[in-house]
Parts: sequence; C-alpha cells; structure tokens
Amino acid sequence: MQAATFLAYLAAAALFIVGIRRLRRPETARSGNTIAATGMAIALAATLFVIEFRGLLLIGAAALIGAVVGAVSAQKVKMTAMPQMVAAYNGVGGGAAALIALSEFYHLQTTGEQDLVASVTVPLTILIGSVSFAGSAIAFLKLQEVAFTGSVSFPLQQVVNALLFLGILLLAANAVLGGEIIPSLPPVASVVAVLAASLVLGVLVVIPIGGADMPIVISLLNAFTGLAAAASGFVLNNYILIIGGTIVGASGTILTRLMSSALGRPLGKIIFAGIAASGTGKQAPGEDRPVHDASPQEVGEYLADEAQKVVIVPGYGLAVAQAQGAIRELMEALEERGKQVLFGIHPVAGRMPGHMNVLLTEAGVPYDKLLDLEDINPEFEDTDAVIVVGANDVVNPAANDPEQDTPISGMPILEVHRAKKVIFIKRSLSPGFAGVDNPLFYDTEKTMMLFSDAKQGLQEVLSALKGA
Repeated sequence: MQAATFLAYLAAAALFIVGIRRLRRPETARSGNTIAATGMAIALAATLFVIEFRGLLLIGAAALIGAVVGAVSAQKVKMTAMPQMVAAYNGVGGGAAALIALSEFYHLQTTGEQDLVASVTVPLTILIGSVSFAGSAIAFLKLQEVAFTGSVSFPLQQVVNALLFLGILLLAANAVLGGEIIPSLPPVASVVAVLAASLVLGVLVVIPIGGADMPIVISLLNAFTGLAAAASGFVLNNYILIIGGTIVGASGTILTRLMSSALGRPLGKIIFAGIAASGTGKQAPGEDRPVHDASPQEVGEYLADEAQKVVIVPGYGLAVAQAQGAIRELMEALEERGKQVLFGIHPVAGRMPGHMNVLLTEAGVPYDKLLDLEDINPEFEDTDAVIVVGANDVVNPAANDPEQDTPISGMPILEVHRAKKVIFIKRSLSPGFAGVDNPLFYDTEKTMMLFSDAKQGLQEVLSALKGA
C-alpha cells in the first residue's frame, strides 16, 4: 500500500508540474487547470487510503463541503473579484497548514514522542502559515475596499514588526527546547503564542502596502502558503505536501520576482520599507482645472476621419462594466474602416497578471493583438488615438515624474502620452486605485474626456463611428 501511495503521489506531482507549465499560455490555460486539478484529486484519493477509518468519515465530509464551496464560489465570483478570491483561497491554505502543525505538535507532546524534525518545522509552519493567512485576509479586505484601504501605518511600525518577529523566534526556540528558555511557558503554550503573534505580524506587514503593490503581495503570500504546506509535509511525513508545497512556493517566488521587476518595485522596499506608504493617500482630483469634455459624436468623428492607427488600453473599469464585448465590436468597426487596432496590456491591468488577457480573449479579441508593456510602448509614437477604458494608474505620467513621491513612483507605465490624441472613457476625474491624480486629464490639446460608464460610452462611440 505504501508503494502504491508513493506512486500516486509521484503521478500527482507530475500532473501539478505539467498543469502549471500549461498555465503559461491562454490557449492551454484551461487544460492546465484541469490537469492540475486531476493531480490534486489523485493525491486526495491516495491520502484517504493511508488514514484510520474513524478519521475517514470526517475527512470525506470536509472534502465534500470544501468541494461544494469551491465549485459554487468559482461559478458565482465575478471576473473583477478574481484577485480577492485568489487572496481568500490562498489565506485558507496557509491557515490550514498552521492549524495542522499546531495539532501535530500537541499530539507529540501528549504522547511523549520525540521528533526533532517536527519540533523544528512546526513553529516554522505556524509562522509562515499564520502570516500568509492574516496577510491574505488583509489583502482581501483591501481589494474589496471593505477596510484598510490605501496605506495604513503608524510611527515606528517597522521597529514594532522587528521586535514582534524576534519575540516569535524566542517563543519558537522555547517550544523546540521544551520550555528551557521560559520555564513558566510550556511548549504547547509557546506554540499557541507563536500562532497568535504571527497573525498579528501578518496584519502589520500588509496594512501599510498600497493598492499599486497588492498584486505583488498576493503573489508573495501565495509563495508563503506553498512553503507552509511543504513544511507541514515534514511534520506529517507526507510526500505530496512536500512536493506540492515546494512547487507552489517556487512558482510563487518566481512570479513575485518577475512582477516586482516588471513594476519597478524592489521587493525589499515593499515589505520592509512600506514604499507604498510614502504617498499621502487619496489625492483630490483637480476639479477647478479645465478638461476637454468630449461627446461620443466628437470621439466617433475623430476616430473615423483622422485616426488610422488606434491603440486600446483596457483597465479595471472595463472589467467592472463588463464592456469586453463592446470593445470587441468597436475594434471590428474600426478595422472595417481600414484602421489598424492594437491593445496595450499592462502587467497588472485588472489588478492581476493575465487578468485582462483572459477577459478579452474570451470576448473574441485575437490574442495576437494583445501586446504587453514592452511591445506596445514603441508603438505609441506613431499612434493617432489611444482609447483608455477604465484605466488610470497604468497610464499615469506621474509615475515617471522624479519630483513626485507617490504610491506609483517608479512603476513602468503604458506611455500613452506620446500618442497624438488620448481618449479617456471613465465616469469622473477620480484617481485610480493607488489614489494618484492623473495630469494627463488636464492636457486639453491632447486629451478628450468622455465621462460615461465604460460599456455605455463604448456603445455610444460605436454608434457615432458607424454614423460618421
């Protein structure tokens, strides 16, 4: 039975790797997800054969409840809320790893068994898993705009975090050494204290991080959850947890580094210096400054008569308005008139990497028209019109202004300001998720502001274009 279980775990791990590899391209992402899910089903089934029957019923019931909750939530969640869902599920995984480690440590203490590996890895699992759980919960609240929006900080916050971390290490050492460091605190109580302190640390680490950096934080916390799962595998002597957790931890770390590099955000500064907290919070839009308030007819006529090359930049507002179908129709209408149409996709358009690509390809936009930041920026120089739909931070020139210190300072942007004309379709002059006002709004010679819901605005421009 042990040999069969090991082979099943090996097959599951292979399916995890193949599935993750196929997630790299939109054309193979669906099958990659299915392959990885199949691997997880094999791992779960193999695990059921190596546990006691009295625990099988509870585990089966838990698995059934989890499957129902996961299936229903996956069907109900809106595409715009996908980052929040990722954060929530990631946090649950980290919390589960922490609680499993705590339970196993209590079992070892009550039975008197001595296991050096478990004694060392339990506090580590609890620390990483608890930070992941609490941090992911804060990330969810931030993205959902329920609480802790923007950057939340207090004096000497980094000092408090450092002292709290040192305290966690002291408690962990006390647990490993059987209470020799703090005789009045038994090992189990020390581990419970590690759990509580780690939850507080997870909250304090994430609350000062602003909206522009949340995708990186979610990816980092995902890597933490993988490491916590791998560490719990050593505690339980379970190979699939070690293999699967290591894969998740490694892939999450690689993605975090890639996103940090793409957004120009040094990871150390995000986590330890609170780079996003350097801004002053939400900036008030310049209501007293003039803007070019354009009508759909004016925009449609310009696109019909003067624009030969058009770049469309979609953002979170487009996803919220479910305007991907309308933007595809506008693309087709422009191409029928002989216009060249491209799409500029920022790495965090829609708040998560790949989010906007999936949304547009499912709506029928050809994938070869979706160009990333490095490929689309050279195209703006000879672009006649850029249509920005529901985006702000990713096109904000303030990010490259050395005289400003904002939550998006240093972040690579789509350089739409280099185009001949920029057309914004948005509800108001309100700043984006990072809370930074966009000076491009007030360039009345270059910029047209069409104040409208994204879907309605696109439909009105499409009607005007067809009638021009």
